[in-house]
Amino acid sequence: MISSVHPILSDSDQHHRTIVRLQSAGAILLRPEQSVFSPQVVIGEGTVIEPGVQLLGATRIGANCLVRSGCILENVTVADRVTLRNHCVVADSTIDSDATIGPFAHLRPGSHVSEQAHVGNFVEMKKARLGKGAKAGHLSYLGDATVGDGANIGAGVITCNYDGARKHETTIGAGAFVGSDSTLVAPVQIGDGAYIGAGSCITRSVPPDALAVGRSSQIVKPGWAASRRARSAKSS
Repeated sequence: MISSVHPILSDSDQHHRTIVRLQSAGAILLRPEQSVFSPQVVIGEGTVIEPGVQLLGATRIGANCLVRSGCILENVTVADRVTLRNHCVVADSTIDSDATIGPFAHLRPGSHVSEQAHVGNFVEMKKARLGKGAKAGHLSYLGDATVGDGANIGAGVITCNYDGARKHETTIGAGAFVGSDSTLVAPVQIGDGAYIGAGSCITRSVPPDALAVGRSSQIVKPGWAASRRARSAKSS
């Protein structure tokens, strides 16, 4: 005979108990019935969780954070005063205090965003560390990479970490500036304070405080467009 002393909780009962526990600890859950909270989740006092959030696995979020609608976090450790803007997907990663993530950022397993760092819209990280105060604002991929404190990663920057057989690492030094639309072909090291010109393809390491530009020279032919239009008009 099955004992009724410890009845099995339904999923809805378990979820309700988790919500009550989190709210009792000081979390501010907006329309919590529209979100998903795993039983192991911990949320600090004063943290706001907007509707439509999924906090899965052993996710732990510190105090006074903001997690906006559409975010999915699984086995993530988040420190205090972190902002996750809408529709971020984060798994098996660490986010330190005062960092800002998103919107639409993807942190794959092994990512570490240090304090006061910024990961912007449509940025993907995988086994990558973004140093204190570093910024990767737009449309970038950082895979198997270490980015130093205060470095700036421009829009469209890609670390080319896979050669078809093996993964390779990229190291970007503190205070370095990587211009927009640059590709860093790993393995490669960018020294502290170095500058990478926009649109460069970097295949060799760059010393500290150096400027590296790896792009074709621009060609300008004055009047070419007008001549082409004139030829087209004659032939029509």
